[in-house]
Amino acid sequence: MKLIKIDEKLYNDYKTDVIFNAYKWDPQVEDSNTVSEYVLLIDEKTYDEINNLVKALSLETREIEKAFLDNKKLINKLNLPRKITKYLKKIDDYNFGDNVNLNRYDFHPTTKGWMISEVNSDVPGGLAESSLFPLIAKKYVKIGDVPYNLGKSLYESFMAVNKNIKNISFVHATSYSDDRQVMQFLGDYFESMGLKSFYNAPEHLVFNENKIVFNVLEEENMDAIFRFFPLEWLDNLSKKYNYSGYFSNSITSCNHPVNILSQSKNVPLYFDKLNLELKTWKKMLPNTISIKEFNNNKDKYSNYIFKPVLGRVGEGISIKEAITDKEYKTIKKAVKKYPKDWIAQERFESVPLKTTDNEIFHLCLGVFSINDNSSGLYARISKSPRIDNKAIDIPVLIYKEDSNG
Repeated sequence: MKLIKIDEKLYNDYKTDVIFNAYKWDPQVEDSNTVSEYVLLIDEKTYDEINNLVKALSLETREIEKAFLDNKKLINKLNLPRKITKYLKKIDDYNFGDNVNLNRYDFHPTTKGWMISEVNSDVPGGLAESSLFPLIAKKYVKIGDVPYNLGKSLYESFMAVNKNIKNISFVHATSYSDDRQVMQFLGDYFESMGLKSFYNAPEHLVFNENKIVFNVLEEENMDAIFRFFPLEWLDNLSKKYNYSGYFSNSITSCNHPVNILSQSKNVPLYFDKLNLELKTWKKMLPNTISIKEFNNNKDKYSNYIFKPVLGRVGEGISIKEAITDKEYKTIKKAVKKYPKDWIAQERFESVPLKTTDNEIFHLCLGVFSINDNSSGLYARISKSPRIDNKAIDIPVLIYKEDSNG
């Protein structure tokens, strides 16, 4: 793998191109620029290796979700909101083939080879970054290929599941531009393919007894839903709104709520009780334990870090040298007060990459799968080993070893 720098004379043009043509409306977080000056090049052999790993992980992820649906008592262990747990336990005869299953597996180069920190199987981000960033970057570095387009694959997957889709609702937190940019990207692409896109908050959709989903904002019936609103957030909506319809199988969805069954960081604690082999998951995910077990033998687990059970974008991870003393103390206090909301995980040693101008960055390579097929790459780099919301988005191109790169 290589991190090559975009020509300094071209970078401002590249950044402008990304903002206006790749839906990157949040090019800065606080004082941090999140549009990389670099491009990640991955050789074909490594690309094939990662794709094979993702296919194996995805097949096992479906097995995990099915096992929880078959053993509904274990759903209680995932520490999801009570109402969401209740709705999940009511699901019967669920067919994964009726929906589009989108996952993102976060890979890290470590001293032990590739390892994963988690799967984002509820509402994974990085969709435009995986679809448009590489195409733009290729114009500026003039090397590498882009053998994937996540937006195109998502559209094709929806149509493969349901050829009769005409209206699709993109459900998101409508007050956040960083969420809207993701939905606008997909909505524009789907409209370019002949569908009609609607942009909705979750409570804009009403599910009636006849399994018709009505969009009260636009006064239209919906044929499909793309949900970019974290499932646990549904529990924060007005109690007057009945969101149970999202858990039915009456409308083609991405992602259906069953995907949360693999999102929770508590899942590895129950691998053995699921009676599944899970060779790839067990090989690639660091050992994960409960806070109770951690507290019972702190010396044994001195190299472990804390993670929130429903954490996202690297938030709340206790890599001490990557955060302030204040944040570290806040995390430890939360772990002590709410131990069921956290897990402890063995820390891996991230191997940083050196750029062509001798800078050093840690890498998180997000690899998407759609219905168990590898479908795109999304990378972030950071000066620290914690890849969080201040990490820098970087396009990924694939090259041949004997090319001029």
